[in-house]
Amino acid sequence: MPTIFTRIIDGEIPGRFVHSDDVCVAFMDVRPLTPGHVLVVPRAEVDQWTDLETDTVAHLMTVAHRVGRAQRNVLSPARIGVMIAGFEVPHVHVHVVPMNDMADLDFRQADPAPDQVEVERIHAALREALTQ
Repeated sequence: MPTIFTRIIDGEIPGRFVHSDDVCVAFMDVRPLTPGHVLVVPRAEVDQWTDLETDTVAHLMTVAHRVGRAQRNVLSPARIGVMIAGFEVPHVHVHVVPMNDMADLDFRQADPAPDQVEVERIHAALREALTQ
C-alpha cells in the first residue's frame, strides 16, 4: 500500500507544493511545527534515508537548502532547522522548519489545525520566492 506521501505526490491527496522535479517534491506540512514548515520528499518510496542513493540524498539536501533560503527570506526566523526523523511515515522526508527556538523542533508542538488562510499566504510566498 502506498504511503500518504506517495498518495500526495500522485495527486490522490491534495498538497501545497513549493517544488517538484523528477527526484523529489517539497510541500507544506499539514501539521506544521511552525508556520512555513515544509517537507522535502523523494518520489521513490524508501523508508530510511540511509537506504537512499547518495546522489538522491545530496539532491534532497540541495532542495532543502533552497527551501530554507526561501523560508528565511519570506519569514525572517532566527534559524532554519533541518531534521530527518521518519517515525511518522515510512517514506523518507526532510523537515525544513523556520525556527526561533530549539523547542520549535518538538513534534509535540505540531499544530493539528493551522490557520488555512495563513498557510496559503506562506505557501504562495514560498512558491514565488523559489521561482526567482
